[in-house]
Amino acid sequence: MMTNPIVRFAPSPTGRIHIGNARTALLNYLFAHRAGGQFILRYDDTDIERSTKEFADGIAVDLDWMGIKPDLVIRQSERFDLYHSVADKLRAMGKLYACYETEEELDRKRKRQAARHLPPVYDRAALKLTDEEKAAYEAEGRKPHWRFLLDHKTVAWHDLVRGECTVDCASLSDPVLIRADGTYLYTLPSVVDDIDTKVTHVIRGEDHVTNTGVQIQIFETLSGSSPLFGHHNLLTNASGEGLSKRKGHFSISSLREDGMEPMAVASLAVLVGSSESVRPIAKLDELGALVDLARLSRAPAKFDEAELDGLNAKTLHAMAYETAAPRLRAFGIDRGENFWLAVRGNLERFADAAIWAKVIEGPIAQSGERDRAFLSEALAVLPSGAWDTETWGAWTTVVKEKTGRKGKDLFMPLRLALTGLEHGPELKLMLPLIGEAETRRRLSE
Repeated sequence: MMTNPIVRFAPSPTGRIHIGNARTALLNYLFAHRAGGQFILRYDDTDIERSTKEFADGIAVDLDWMGIKPDLVIRQSERFDLYHSVADKLRAMGKLYACYETEEELDRKRKRQAARHLPPVYDRAALKLTDEEKAAYEAEGRKPHWRFLLDHKTVAWHDLVRGECTVDCASLSDPVLIRADGTYLYTLPSVVDDIDTKVTHVIRGEDHVTNTGVQIQIFETLSGSSPLFGHHNLLTNASGEGLSKRKGHFSISSLREDGMEPMAVASLAVLVGSSESVRPIAKLDELGALVDLARLSRAPAKFDEAELDGLNAKTLHAMAYETAAPRLRAFGIDRGENFWLAVRGNLERFADAAIWAKVIEGPIAQSGERDRAFLSEALAVLPSGAWDTETWGAWTTVVKEKTGRKGKDLFMPLRLALTGLEHGPELKLMLPLIGEAETRRRLSE
């Protein structure tokens, strides 16, 4: 593995990032930082109309929440002068040529090709235009769009995920790099920035494989070499449908607002669709040690909300008190480590800890009919003095001997009286937290 790799995550700030985008960001970040490299956050915001500062700021918040700290942040909207100069260079090299067809004319060409059972590949008619014909189009008010002149050859590379890959560029249309309105498509600015920032590895979704064949030709034209590429499998929802940023599918912000733990999200995003079992990982560096691009599956990886719910609960169940303590204090809960160890195994969301703090502090809402005679007998043998985790067992042993009750008949009336709920943390852990005075009060109500 190369030391000090430089990678980039390049979202378009036209919406909030979803779990699939986060997966790409995490794979890049963990891959780079495990090898002492750099992670660049690049906003691909050349689409001025749809890109917003609000979305860019939201992406930064989402990445920070997951523990991703960029080493460099750049914005393509601040780099147009660089793109213009490179476009001029390509024109001078004869690699960028002007085309004047309207979208309707191109559509008619594609339909004629389809009728003849030919692939919809651009016919390079614009290369045959004379200066007079170009001038006539311009006199009509037509503005050219600009295409990159591909070499009709097969581009091959060793993919970090997929192994040996090839793209037959003779089967592709020359890609449009600049629209008729002068705006740039993704392709050229991406290559220019990768060269300028010395990116060594491009790790992205497999939907970019064909695009990579095109971009390698642009890399070689401009710099003589290209980065290493890895194309990971894509995430789908549980039914196999692709995720959409613009539709807000499983956005990181919505998962955060729903109470998901960042490491639960990160663990699922990175481990699903890999040879590793999906399980809660406590820290990013531990998760990074499990990243092996060559062992990612080629099949789409399914993101299941139910699986994330379970992983979130497991993450909380294993969370150390030192991690939880400042967050508990933010909820106004300062009851010490014993409280956390008592309740964490019953949490699905961290905020649920407040429910159990309320149960301990009281008052509680009583539910159902109280077995008053039984509770009176239990109260009569309630021990006094210092309580610990052995108190519950000692007390209920005496209650069992006195009343003859056992199992659910013994424990459920006590649980209902002490917590108001049928289920919850172990009472041997809860009883010392509730305390003797409050326990006596609840039993005698």
